Parts: sequence; structure tokens; C-alpha cells
Amino acid sequence: MDGGVALDAEPILEEIVRALDECGLEVVLVGNAAAALQGAPVTTLDFDFMFRKTPANLGKLKTLAQKLSGRILTPYYPSSDLYRLVVEDSGIQLDFMPTLHGVRSFESLRSRAAKATFGGHPLWVADLSDIIRSKKTLGRPKDLAVLEILEKTLDEKEKK
Repeated sequence: MDGGVALDAEPILEEIVRALDECGLEVVLVGNAAAALQGAPVTTLDFDFMFRKTPANLGKLKTLAQKLSGRILTPYYPSSDLYRLVVEDSGIQLDFMPTLHGVRSFESLRSRAAKATFGGHPLWVADLSDIIRSKKTLGRPKDLAVLEILEKTLDEKEKK
């Protein structure tokens, strides 16, 4: 990991990772935040995580919301399986998803993820190739817009 998160995001990420660790909720950071940690010059206003959707983990997600003084919003679409945790005081938005386009399973994503540490607490960060594959598969304009940047970052990482 480059640890290239903007300085103002690090305390927020440390707070999130500490709370995740204390709740025992196992996640993998995905999306632009994960890409930024690997040196991609991208920005994001939220943190996206893949997790296993089990009754125990849904309970841990509720505990996480309490620890962060946030609330979990219901999915916007009936077919959506996304759990959004919002902390209104700080503006933190965390999205938790049990499926990720272009990725077979949580286990496969985790097997390629790198372990980072924030404030002494562990966080699994998705491999940049998985982030790229997911964005390509999803195909939304906002995802396609960053693909060239992510692919260039991956090429530079592989050359090292």
C-alpha cells in the first residue's frame, strides 16, 4: 500500500477501521478509496466495502452504526442489496455490499486483497485489478470515467 490517502481523510479512515475492528465486521475496501490507497490520483466522498451478508454480519453492521453515531438507510431500489451507513455530523458515508460486479465472491476478492493498518487496526484493501474489473463490468459513466487513470496506476505498480 502506498498509504496515499489525503491527510484529511486519514483520521476519518482510522475511525472507521477502528470501529470495524471493534465490531468484528470483516470487510474489503473497494472503489475509489481503495484505488487511492494504491496511489491512483482519484478522489471520493464515500467508502465502499464488500462484506458477507449473514444475519451475524447484519447485526455487526448495526453495531457499527451505533459506534459511529450513524444510521443505516434502506436501499434506494427494491432490487438493491446495498446498505448505506450515514454519519450526518461528519458527512461520512459508508456503503456495504454483499456482491460486487465482476467479482465472484467475498472470498475471492479477499484472497487478492492487501492488508493495511490504520491506527493499529487492520483493513483489507481490494487489489487494483479487481477494482478495474468491477468498474468495467458495472459500466456506469462515473466508473468508466476513471478507468484510464486506474489502468495507468496499475501499469505503473506492475513495473515496480
